[in-house]
Amino acid sequence: MSVLPESNLALEVRGVTKRFDTRGIRIPLPWSKKKGDDKQVVAVDDLSLTVERGQIFGIVGSNGCGKSTLVRIISTLLYPDGGTISVFGHDVVEESETVRRLINRVSVEASFFRKLSPLENLMFSGQTYGLDRETTAARTFEILGRLGIDEAQVLRPLEQMSRGMQQKVAVARGFLTSPIVLPLDEPTTGLDPASKRQVQKFIAELHAEHDATVLLVTHDMAEAEKLCDQISIMAGGKIVASGTLSGLVEQAGLEGGRHGLEDVFLHVVGHAFDEEPEDKKAGAAASDQ
Repeated sequence: MSVLPESNLALEVRGVTKRFDTRGIRIPLPWSKKKGDDKQVVAVDDLSLTVERGQIFGIVGSNGCGKSTLVRIISTLLYPDGGTISVFGHDVVEESETVRRLINRVSVEASFFRKLSPLENLMFSGQTYGLDRETTAARTFEILGRLGIDEAQVLRPLEQMSRGMQQKVAVARGFLTSPIVLPLDEPTTGLDPASKRQVQKFIAELHAEHDATVLLVTHDMAEAEKLCDQISIMAGGKIVASGTLSGLVEQAGLEGGRHGLEDVFLHVVGHAFDEEPEDKKAGAAASDQ
């Protein structure tokens, strides 16, 4: 693992835009533009944000708002159509190999060799990052144990494990290499309440132990409130509000009683959290092509 950079700015996103061309989608889409127009969906729209070193920074938004697309760009899995992103001063396009050594993404759609066990999957992952077998095996048992997966389960094929257990393995793989920037894209989706608490506790503990910077992308308001130092609300491919929870409540002008992040979201965005307008849902569909 690379030496931790001196900069206190872990992530800098400046004017990033990402569009998806929908002309290759064969089924008719009610939200497509009229014939003759460019059929494009803007998933991320001139978006800017900064994340300080050591923060747990949350991005919340409805399905289809562009947050997962943003994480893929930060993680060097997609190229931006405009703007720049740097991780500790390293451009994600021009210095993608360096950036990949600094980060390790956890995603709800994590891919594995499902015929293999968690141990075999994490051994493979560790070796691709240059970890020796002994270190990788020891860290695998330690991390999975802290997530409630016992030694017998560590040796079972992943295809025999529940969706929730597989998601825990994905979280373990993200922390395996002790990354200094960790994008977490819906890390607790599909977990039962007890497992969700285990993973949240683990994220907080590992963040404190390793001075990691965590970018938590979630639509779970309570999770963001519990874990995040700073929170940005995303809608329509843009950041529409940012700050601490108390700062966001103040920005929204909410008065009287105790207000949470969901209250702020409904005030700022103006619709229920799982009711993204149809044109924004289209953006999510296009980004998955």
